Amino acid sequence: MPCLTITANRVIHYQKIAGGTDLPWLVFLHEGLGSVSMWRDFPARLCQGCRCRGLLYDRAGHGRSSRLTGNRTASYLHEAAEEELAEIIAGLIPKEEYILVGHSDGGSIALIHAAQRPAGLRAVITESAHVIVESVTLEGIRAAQYRFSQGGLKKSLARYHGDKTDSTFFAWATTWLSEDFRQWSLLDLLPLIHCPLLAIQGREDHYGTSRQAEIIAESALQTQIALLDSCGHTPHREQEERVLQLMEEFIGRKVLFR
Repeated sequence: MPCLTITANRVIHYQKIAGGTDLPWLVFLHEGLGSVSMWRDFPARLCQGCRCRGLLYDRAGHGRSSRLTGNRTASYLHEAAEEELAEIIAGLIPKEEYILVGHSDGGSIALIHAAQRPAGLRAVITESAHVIVESVTLEGIRAAQYRFSQGGLKKSLARYHGDKTDSTFFAWATTWLSEDFRQWSLLDLLPLIHCPLLAIQGREDHYGTSRQAEIIAESALQTQIALLDSCGHTPHREQEERVLQLMEEFIGRKVLFR
């Protein structure tokens, strides 16, 4: 099992996908309750379609990586972008060009990272990214809390997180529902993003409205948005072929063959 030890002796599990060495890496950032395994075969299919190499990893507290230590703060997404992701890039693909593909929390992390304008970043793709806290998001998290308490969601997540399932779930839910997190937003960072950006959002997402993608487009200079009908919070699973097409066309047009 390939692992990388980063700050505070956190052990990060990662996976690489083979591809063209002359092309940017695709770095996949999972959702708030996600892991490498929960992406299923989507990263491999996208890498194959673009001929790019891929990198996936479990953030600390998720999947096969180290469990969380201490309580999360309202800055946890910024820490994941500015510290953990930066260390992953430096440790595994230093001096390489890359494209971020982030889902939900992973999309927010991708946006924060992009606002730092790192030298190797070529583009960003987000699915269901959060840039503000909406009431529908909090309602969705409370509904998830109920499903977790009833056992169904807990059993499903345990397949990916094992004995870390409780700590992973409650770190996510408790942080988002805390008073400290109510004013969280990325509004001040979005105008700093200058690389090409594709923001995908399902119109029936129970964790966020289309306003999330629209705000990104209004604030970041080179943004293309795709609002998908009859689609919820996980576009790459609910409309896999459509999302693959959108991402491959964006990468080809904006990065590989510009």
